[in-house]
Amino acid sequence: MAAIIDVKDVTKRFGSLTAVNRCSLSVEAGSITGLIGPNGAGKTTLFNIVAGTLAPDSGQILLDGEDVTGLPSHALFGKKLVRTFQIPHEFSHMTALENLMMVPGAQAGETLFSAWFRPALVARQESEVRSRALEVLDFLKLGRLRNELAGNLSGGQKKLLELGRTMMVDARVVLLDEIAAGVNRTLLNDLAANIQRLNEEFGYTFFVIEHDMDLIARLCDPVIVMAEGSVMMEGSIEEVQADPRVIEAYFGGAPTATLRESA
Repeated sequence: MAAIIDVKDVTKRFGSLTAVNRCSLSVEAGSITGLIGPNGAGKTTLFNIVAGTLAPDSGQILLDGEDVTGLPSHALFGKKLVRTFQIPHEFSHMTALENLMMVPGAQAGETLFSAWFRPALVARQESEVRSRALEVLDFLKLGRLRNELAGNLSGGQKKLLELGRTMMVDARVVLLDEIAAGVNRTLLNDLAANIQRLNEEFGYTFFVIEHDMDLIARLCDPVIVMAEGSVMMEGSIEEVQADPRVIEAYFGGAPTATLRESA
């Protein structure tokens, strides 16, 4: 299967610190690819580069064969590459439904001219966006919370809502940053099930940073391991967990350690 993300020899420095060091990796279209590594390995910096939040000092990022190196995040959003965050970024004083309705770009109601002189178009488009948002909320089992202020949702519900934002633009590639952080096991199971459904039924590609090895084992194949800013290895979760280099990177080579113990 062809790669939808190609990271080629990317380096990013912050002063004397090299956070990403000549890193190369690929994410296949239609996959759920995991990215793991000890703290300070460069995972989030690499995500920020792929997502357009940071520009690399050198190297190249390809999206479905197109060079998108240094493109800002809003331009990548237009190409249907989106990301979520470890700490959700909801509009806390808007309802869950309104949060989703904000997502699609180029809505007619955003312009004063259309609001004044094309009210029928604005109303029709708003109705379509609202219907889509309600469908997404129902898909995520958040329909009963559609009129709840997003700031009142639990951490797990906010992360479901962030996943819903990606559905409002029919994303091709979704970068997920530590979705398990601060989420109870019941909602985490819902999150994982929704990710699998979006991948299997709608063809979404996911690139996932995660420290929860059980979640990685459930969702991801392959798994890429980063250490000291570069890719250490890539393989199945079983291969990763058995590799002495990975255990050394996480635990300093403790003989009885396993990656699962780190979750």
